[in-house]
Formats: sequence, C-alpha cells, structure tokens
Amino acid sequence: MSTELPRAVLERLRSVDWYGDWDMANGPSRSRALLMREYLRRAALWAQAYGAEEEWPFFDVTEFVDPAFRLDPEVGSELEDYLAHNVGTPSTARTCRGAVRWAALRAGGKATLPELPDPYEPLLLMYGRGGGYSIEEFIDLYGVMIPHGNLKSNLNAEPFPTPATSTLDALDAGAVGRITYYAKIGEGYPRGILRRRLVGREAETHDEAFTRNLRWEPTEYLRLYELGHNDVDHVQISEREAAAFIESTVERLSGS
Repeated sequence: MSTELPRAVLERLRSVDWYGDWDMANGPSRSRALLMREYLRRAALWAQAYGAEEEWPFFDVTEFVDPAFRLDPEVGSELEDYLAHNVGTPSTARTCRGAVRWAALRAGGKATLPELPDPYEPLLLMYGRGGGYSIEEFIDLYGVMIPHGNLKSNLNAEPFPTPATSTLDALDAGAVGRITYYAKIGEGYPRGILRRRLVGREAETHDEAFTRNLRWEPTEYLRLYELGHNDVDHVQISEREAAAFIESTVERLSGS
C-alpha cells in the first residue's frame, strides 16, 4: 500500500496552527467561511451518493465507500498520536482522520469512485488558514459563525471550486465590514469587479475595485454611477463569483 499521499495529508495537518491567536483566525474569516460552506456542499454530495445522510456533515467518507478499507498501521498510529495531542474537538479529529484515510483510499486505486469533487480539500485549505472549528447552534470558525443548513440546502448550494491561495488572500484582504460585490458589465461581459464595504454602526462606505495591480484599491465608480455620471453598468454578484473573477484575473495578468 502506497503511503505517499496519506503522509502528505498528515503533513498538511501537522503544519496547521490549531490554537493560533485571534488575529490568525479572524483575518482570513471570509475565505474560511467560504471553504467551510464548500465542504458542507461536497459532503452532502458524498453522503447522498453513499446513503450516509444521517452522518452528514462531518464524517469519514471512506467508511461508506469501502467499509473494509484499513489505513497503513504505521501511518494510522502516527495520525492517532497527532490527533490525540493536537486536535481539540472530536468532530475536527473525525474529519482529519477522514482526510488521511481518503487520500490512502485514492492512492490504492482500487475503489471505483463517482465523479464528485474531493470531499476534504476545502477543509484542509480552511484548516491551514486559521485552525479548526467547533459545533454549537452554529459552526464556529473562531472569527465567524455560519449556519449548518440541511442536506438539501447544501446539495443545492452554489459550487465554490477550491481556488489558489492568492484568490483566498484577495478575498480576505481588508475585508472588514458588510461587503457586497459587483461586476462591471461592458458589451455583455464582466469588465472588472468591485466591492462596497459598510463599516461600523454608522455604515461608513468604502468602495474598492480589484485592479491590474492585483489588489483592492479605492474607486469612485459606484458613487459616480449613483450620481448618474457613469455609463458603464454593473450587477451584484456573489462572493463565489467574485472569487472566480479574481482567480481568472490573477492567472491572466501573472501568466500563471
């Protein structure tokens, strides 16, 4: 049995700062929330495919794909020792165990899998951006809380393809306040994205555009549009759509 892939996942877990300071968790709170929502969606797809609806959302997919599967004993021992000394909540430990076992199952190449997205990659990315979570009435990401929803609502949720780190960083950069995203439209095609941030009780307005410098910079576009001085139209878009535009912009301008 190949242990390269499961060990790689274990190393990703070992690099997580599970008990970092508040700034570490709160700074990337927007990307962490998006990644958790994408995990909930993917977990719902796998739960539906394998009759694991009662176990959703935080479960070991491999248990249902191949109940007889066993992790390499040495990797399993290292994993359990790491979880026992580093990961505080049972639910988080369950998903960490599930991610390592999933990597090992895939590495074995014996299971016939449906064409569904990797269930654990969004969580692994989220862990790396500020640690784990705890479960109460909401899912507490230690900086933001999101609702669980239910299986049906998550099955119908908008997909959020796991993006590059640069995209996640751009979503989090200066993301203080209540944010609404817009796409500027020219000749029927997006020509740029903007965000309006309303900060504090007084809802102080900050309008910013994601520029060719690959960062958010102040813009007068929305204010001028409201005054009737701008002919370029725009539409409100979701945070997921904004992420997709940022990623394509970074790829185009950086040549990556």
